Amino acid sequence: MQKEPFNDAVDHQQKIEGSPAPGDGTLPLPIRIIGYVLFGSFALMLILGLPGHVLF
Repeated sequence: MQKEPFNDAVDHQQKIEGSPAPGDGTLPLPIRIIGYVLFGSFALMLILGLPGHVLF
């Protein structure tokens, strides 16, 4: 369902200048996977590295 534009300026920008219409607010799957890998590896290094630093 297409939302109505906020005003004429927004309507002009979307139609003439090619500005994309607002989406559902989620990132594409490949970018989400990269984020999960980066944050997951950071958390794993933190979980494994902190006890390793204390013990050794």
